[in-house]
Amino acid sequence: MQSQDVAQRPARSPRSGPALDVEQAEAALVEHYPRLVRLAYVVLPPTLARGRRVLTAHALVQRALPRRTVSAPVIPVQSGGPPARAQSSVGEGRDGDPGYAYVRLQVVRTALQAGLPLRRRAWPKRAQFPPLLPQVWGLRLFPRSGGADELALEQRLSELDGPARAAYALRGLEKLPEADVRKVLGECGVAAVDAALRESGEVEGEFTLLDSPGFDPCVLQARPTDLMRRRQHGRAALAAGAALAVCGVLVVLPGGGWGPDGAAAPAYAQNPAAEAALDPGRLLKVSPVAWRTSARADFSAWPARGELTGDQALLRRALAVWARPGEQVHVSATPDTPTGGPAGPPQLLYAGAVDNVRLVILYDGLRIARYAEPKDGTAGAALDFARVDGASGAEAGAVVLSRADGNVRYLTAPWVTKAGERDLSKPGAGVMDLTLTKGVTSPMVSPATRTGACTGWNVLELTGGQGRQLLSDLGELVPARLTSGRPGAVKDATGAEALKTWAPYACSLGEARALGVRAVNAWQFARQGLPDGSGSADWVCTRAETWRGDGTRALAQFHTPGGLFGAVVAKASDVPACGPRDPHVLAGALWKSKGGHWYLLAAGDKDTASLRTTGGVNVKAEGNLLAVRTGQGVQAGLEGTLKGGKAVKVLR
Repeated sequence: MQSQDVAQRPARSPRSGPALDVEQAEAALVEHYPRLVRLAYVVLPPTLARGRRVLTAHALVQRALPRRTVSAPVIPVQSGGPPARAQSSVGEGRDGDPGYAYVRLQVVRTALQAGLPLRRRAWPKRAQFPPLLPQVWGLRLFPRSGGADELALEQRLSELDGPARAAYALRGLEKLPEADVRKVLGECGVAAVDAALRESGEVEGEFTLLDSPGFDPCVLQARPTDLMRRRQHGRAALAAGAALAVCGVLVVLPGGGWGPDGAAAPAYAQNPAAEAALDPGRLLKVSPVAWRTSARADFSAWPARGELTGDQALLRRALAVWARPGEQVHVSATPDTPTGGPAGPPQLLYAGAVDNVRLVILYDGLRIARYAEPKDGTAGAALDFARVDGASGAEAGAVVLSRADGNVRYLTAPWVTKAGERDLSKPGAGVMDLTLTKGVTSPMVSPATRTGACTGWNVLELTGGQGRQLLSDLGELVPARLTSGRPGAVKDATGAEALKTWAPYACSLGEARALGVRAVNAWQFARQGLPDGSGSADWVCTRAETWRGDGTRALAQFHTPGGLFGAVVAKASDVPACGPRDPHVLAGALWKSKGGHWYLLAAGDKDTASLRTTGGVNVKAEGNLLAVRTGQGVQAGLEGTLKGGKAVKVLR
């Protein structure tokens, strides 16, 4: 076995390439995180304990993100694989992605540094020390055990030095040819590249074993640490904590503690306002017919429903947990939603048993709170919050009652007379009726709990006094309203044309899960004839609005004839574009024709007077559409001008 030679010369700075911002590098790291961690795990020295090797691999990948805009390395990304049909003008995926190339180079470099011995007169590298993060307490984590072939490969790799393992991993996991492996190792400062390639070539026939679970530090087994030693340490820590607490009390008692309560009211048990909020007898229960004459179509008009609305003990527990959730209560809330107790007696919307769980749903004018406990006790109780201030009409049409076995049940508004389920990706499939029993729907498929590739997106269709609406479960208490049309003039996405617009982009709703989304709008802002004469492509902007106001997300998507789903070519957060404040949008994409030619396509909304590209392609076009033949992976900027002379920027 050769000694590791990466320390014999300093790592070279990568040759200057295009500017790489932190966001692009982060996107590549998140998208390809499992592969990068596997790469680090293989390159790290097997002399490390398996648990530390797993945590170090994760730490090296997480630290590979640059702190500022850097120059992307001019080194290969991956060999082989067909190009994407539609991609962003700055490149997506590993093929040609400078962000992935940069992150991978940092991972290989630091993994080689982690295997270097500590020297007295040399300043140590950060990678040579145990990782500060991530950390796991009380458990030992390691990959699943492999078969005889995997164990033999592990033994063979342990006999190689760091550069040889890196060469083997780059050839086996990244499918890089020898010339490209040389470039990567050279950028990492490896001196004896030829020796590393020669050693790695001796096990070339076993590349496929690297994809097995035995080399996957993202699929782990857990075992306890030394329980007896941990118990001894726990007793010592408890004694030290008690001594510290006694000392703290002795220090602060002469001064009256950490500070008086001042003008604050007494604690809950002595505060009349707090007592009223916790009294189930003072809960507001609206009449079942009040909604018919109410001037407001919101949650304040909902009656109390469910067979347990008279269970005072259950209601008292729900209110008490809302005010003072214990350590064992699982509390969740949509972003920026307060989780404190109600200011006064809240309104009761539902109390009943569903799917072996007792549920209480309350409304305080700002939030929906759902308390859930098992039928056979209170252990494992949960408290969920959703912000619903200003909700009316379709936005107050339904609340998620429960989720179980991949399905979801809703409690609907009293004005809803019919409920159905439809697949948003198949506009011609029709609606499957749901049973509606005292406002509670029968179970329907929930896309929010689905894992794996998206093949459809089931949504809830409601019919009643507010017309027809489509609502989508995005993993929160209140489903999001789906609309279509130009910003400022949107309508519920229930018509035939609106359903046709939404169909290719239904799966993009997964981008808006658990973000506190209030409504999502789909706007077809342009239609462009393809330059090869194969038909017309649609440009659509989908924008998710949130209950809190900020955190909005806009996606520009491109759909070609015959494609099942659209391709996301641009995305942005917290921008006014594609919304009611700025109903304009501009996006571009590289597209490959059936004849194998690459084109740069761009489109703006109907108010766009001209488009212009910069950088690798310099073309100007009048109107809101642009198409120019170019090469694969070209880097180009895009600018537009509105009819009034105002500039419009590309969505990003």
